[in-house]
Amino acid sequence: VQLQASGGGLVQAGGSLRLSCAASGRTFSSYVMGWFRQAPGKEREFVAAISWSGGTTYYVDSVKGRFTISRDNAKNTVYLQMNSLKSEDTAVYYCAARKYYSDYHNEYDYWGQGTEVTVSS
Repeated sequence: VQLQASGGGLVQAGGSLRLSCAASGRTFSSYVMGWFRQAPGKEREFVAAISWSGGTTYYVDSVKGRFTISRDNAKNTVYLQMNSLKSEDTAVYYCAARKYYSDYHNEYDYWGQGTEVTVSS
């Protein structure tokens, strides 16, 4: 599976962005998809994940109620809608794929190249 993330940019605090991650291959629907982020000088952290069908979603507490992960298996794409952005959301965001759910980045098999999100206060 090859992943291509896009949609990052500069936004003011309180604003919104939608990230997309397009996947190649015919088996996209058999992968759990996750979003991670890494701020400068910090460890890569879990943000959200979504099950194969999209019926189950997982979020880190700091983004619950603000971020929404979704997927369109017909388009081989996963999204991360980010609302009410805060300066602490500034990071490079990565999409990733693995067969089963995990919130640990080292357990993901496939990674996109990252898209940078900068939230100005």
